[in-house]
Amino acid sequence: MGGVAGSMTDQDQTGTDERGLAARLFNGVWELLGKEDRTVEDDDRMVHMAHASRYHWGQAGTDVNRSRGEWQCSRVYAVLGRAEPALHHARRGLEICQANGLADWDLAFAYESLARASAVGGDQAAARAYTEQALAVDVAEDEDRELLHSDLATIPGQPRFW
Repeated sequence: MGGVAGSMTDQDQTGTDERGLAARLFNGVWELLGKEDRTVEDDDRMVHMAHASRYHWGQAGTDVNRSRGEWQCSRVYAVLGRAEPALHHARRGLEICQANGLADWDLAFAYESLARASAVGGDQAAARAYTEQALAVDVAEDEDRELLHSDLATIPGQPRFW
């Protein structure tokens, strides 16, 4: 792009394109997570899309985007029954929240991802402890708190605490 005043620089355009790609990949993962008759190929695509989204958020997004990208990677692996990578990404999401002062929804869902990954790995005590930590986070919006509660209720083997 030229140097015309008021025009977007190449770097700005690349960042905008990269954020758009990250968002499209993120949303595509949600579509696959909701697909009832996913194939093995869909599962593979979902893993690759989650990682690609997280990569692009790392290049052009915010700390919130990076945390949510790690959360989504963890959710994908948990849904696929793969505890070790689910735990890895859940821990990274929590680390990003803690290092950057992210609270509210993001912190609560970082703990939710740790609870889910722990349950998938068969560690019900850890799952329970992380569920309690998720519930202890002050989530400001009623709708977000309800979403947290409904997601926590889908963690296998966990009693309802609320």
